[in-house]
Amino acid sequence: MKRLKPFSYAEPTGIEEAVQILFAEGPSAFPLAGGTDLLVRMKKGELSPSTLVNLKRIPGLQGIHPEDGKGITIGALSSIASLEFSSFLQRNHPALVDAARALGSPSIRNLGTVGGNIGRASPASDLAPALLALGACISIWGPQGKRAVGMDEIFAGPGKTILLPGEVLVSFFLPEAVPGTRSAYAKIGRRESMDCALASVAVFLRQELGSEKAASVRIALGAVAPTPLRAKKAEEFLLASPLTAKRIGEASRIASEESAPISDLRCSASYRKEMVAVLVRRTLLQLLRSPEPNA
Repeated sequence: MKRLKPFSYAEPTGIEEAVQILFAEGPSAFPLAGGTDLLVRMKKGELSPSTLVNLKRIPGLQGIHPEDGKGITIGALSSIASLEFSSFLQRNHPALVDAARALGSPSIRNLGTVGGNIGRASPASDLAPALLALGACISIWGPQGKRAVGMDEIFAGPGKTILLPGEVLVSFFLPEAVPGTRSAYAKIGRRESMDCALASVAVFLRQELGSEKAASVRIALGAVAPTPLRAKKAEEFLLASPLTAKRIGEASRIASEESAPISDLRCSASYRKEMVAVLVRRTLLQLLRSPEPNA
């Protein structure tokens, strides 16, 4: 660890004030949420911010808020642990609960935030595939006001988002989980939750009651491309016919081909591709075996 270089520190009490500071200070200013990644990178000498803007005193950026008949809003400063223990998410969006439980240690989950995890734009993010599969929409606040983007639009590359200067993630919205929907997240790592994913998969599945066909399916992959991504060809294949074991196996192979992993010190690209097929198949079969669709 290196000695931290001097930096300015601000504690705004409103989102407009935070945006103004970040925009005025320029690209060397960083928002501070949980700090579990930012502070480590500063200690390693990877980042040397001129200014840290603490968002924790800003009201309205935390909490999980269901909206009847619409969906649920999750504040960007909500802790990972709050997702893990939310009874509403456990009933309606279990993929996000699975992903939260798979992320780091309990201390990391207590400090780390949803917005910080997504803003880091790590290809191996646990939350990103789950939010992708669940069709999340992100609210962003910046110098020009508020705007919304789909979860599939936020990443520009490894460690990069589409956020413009001064913009801050403020919340995530998940559409209502209608009857017949199921979701799950799974990953493979060298030390399970204590390690970054070697490959991960989140699946959202909706079947019309009494039907063997999928009415809607979304498959999201993590740690196997420059950014988390949807396996859209596999999704289209599954929508065409009833969900048989054979068809699920073929869809898993298609999803594997849609991935674009690299080889690194932890494992090879070919192993990651193989694990995508394994995880997609395993997760889809798990959802089909679920006794009660989530409502």
